[in-house]
Amino acid sequence: GPVAETFRVIRGAVTEEYVRSTQGVFQFELSGDGGGTWYIDLKSKGGGAGFGKPPVAADVVMSMSSADFVKMFT
Repeated sequence: GPVAETFRVIRGAVTEEYVRSTQGVFQFELSGDGGGTWYIDLKSKGGGAGFGKPPVAADVVMSMSSADFVKMFT
C-alpha cells in the first residue's frame, strides 16, 4: 500500500550523511489503511526505516492517519 511504498522510498534515501547530521529516531503511530507502528532511524549506524518499533528508543513519536502521513512525505 501507499504507506509501505513511502517507507520503501525513505529506506532507499537514508544515507550515512543523513544519519550523521540528524541523529534522531522518529516513530509513527498511524491509523487507517496500512497503519500501525512505523519508524525512521536516523541515529543508528546505517540508519533504516520500516514497520514495527524502532531498534532504539524513539526521540519523536507522531500519531496521525496513514493518509496524512503519505501526504506529508509526497
